[in-house]
Amino acid sequence: MLEAQIQTKQNKSTTTTLRTQVAIIGGGFGGIAMAIRLLQQGNHDFLILEKANEFGGTWRENRYPGAACDVQSHMYSLSFAPKTDWSKRYAEAPEIFSYIQHVTHEYNLQQYCRFNCEVHTAKYDENNCEWQLQLSEDTTLIAQYVIFASGPLHVPQIPNIPGIEKFKGKVFHSSQWDHEYDLAGKNVASIGTGGSAIQYIPEIAPETKRLYVFQRTAAWVIPRDERSYFDLEKTLFKKFDWYRKIHRARLYWSNESRVVPIVKPVTMKYAQKLAELYIKYQVKDADLAKKLIPNYIMGCKRILISNKYFPTFNRDNVELVTDAIQEVTENAIITKDGKSREIDCLIYGTGFITDPRIYLKSFACYGEHGQELKQVWHDGAESYYGVCTKGFPNLFQLLGPNTVLAHNSVVFMIEAQVDYILQMMQLVSKSKSQAIAVKDDIQDQYNEYVQHLLDGTVWQSGCVSWYQQNGGKNFALWPTYTWKYWLATRKVNAADFRLLSKCNSSHAA
Repeated sequence: MLEAQIQTKQNKSTTTTLRTQVAIIGGGFGGIAMAIRLLQQGNHDFLILEKANEFGGTWRENRYPGAACDVQSHMYSLSFAPKTDWSKRYAEAPEIFSYIQHVTHEYNLQQYCRFNCEVHTAKYDENNCEWQLQLSEDTTLIAQYVIFASGPLHVPQIPNIPGIEKFKGKVFHSSQWDHEYDLAGKNVASIGTGGSAIQYIPEIAPETKRLYVFQRTAAWVIPRDERSYFDLEKTLFKKFDWYRKIHRARLYWSNESRVVPIVKPVTMKYAQKLAELYIKYQVKDADLAKKLIPNYIMGCKRILISNKYFPTFNRDNVELVTDAIQEVTENAIITKDGKSREIDCLIYGTGFITDPRIYLKSFACYGEHGQELKQVWHDGAESYYGVCTKGFPNLFQLLGPNTVLAHNSVVFMIEAQVDYILQMMQLVSKSKSQAIAVKDDIQDQYNEYVQHLLDGTVWQSGCVSWYQQNGGKNFALWPTYTWKYWLATRKVNAADFRLLSKCNSSHAA
């Protein structure tokens, strides 16, 4: 796996230099998928760099009460590493995490991973067509290819609330849940009403003495199919693989149908009316129900799913707070209407930083001519099919710009991207080159096309969401059907790329 390992003494400290063909940054779904597909092609010359002490990514970090996936279990799993005994239609976090652990052990990925290893800097060496990665513990890794598989949702978003430094109670983010802290009998404030918050709020409400839910913007929340799989179904999935595949295909095409109201917002009004009725049916207080109905077109922000969220507000110990927070004191939150609410614990359900220019702040990545990735993305993250970025040869990304989904499983996108990357690596090998880079004009034309497709969609209908950067440009979502993405990336078009050899020479593919 490692071509060489060299240790040299420098100022009484030891610097270790390692070599590998492929460096994979991140041990979540993306990194695992990339590693398995490399192994399936007979390539063992790779290294997974994981900053934590185990695999899991999002599902290692998010273990708050009620954590679950909003994509069906059979779709939220690798097609080449299926699980036949999912307990229910929508799996909860512990079961997904267990699946990940099972897959990594089945393929013995531990031997290819350096845990507790963080990448600080990545620099492209134009003369040798290779990457130099500075890792923790004075280690340098030299790799031909680097793959970002850290995912778009892993850096907690912590709001800047005046006076928070004065607060003497307990504070934590949903992705850093303190399970040792007992919420029983406590006055708890939960800030945010996003995907995580609507899951943990119903779970903790019965424990607390008082739960204050601070809502800046209401969320569209629709019913969740909580049905468990029957033992007979699990047996059929295991015994007849064609039966499992048909079930998965049905889920896939059902999800794909959701694109229609997204690209034609006028049709969304019918689903929105049903969602409004759902809120009014579940919330007994009519005035409270009105506060929980969003003032933007359904789908403009992420649509959430839960059967428990709205009924939670029928509880006597739960209060929805829509007034903005003015400040936090030693033991209370004061809203702008002057009301003070005493609290023992504050929970951030505020999601994650999604703009890669920000979540890459502690990671410097230098490409051709010394250009730095955050600066290249200063006016917005752009790439080619979310996989490669002009000026950064042999640097690939999984779930990069404009490839996250709001209607189907991102695992489908990850698998398409992994195969696309493998094809680019094969192109380099067959051409006897050392590196590959997308042509500047090809990437520019592609991004103009993507933004054109986004025009007129529900995501661009006027609300502000995490899909957008400042100014309103949507840098996150794939704007149409995923099968179109699969078709576009099924075969690499060599004419879209530059092939590079050592000593800075290059030629068109």
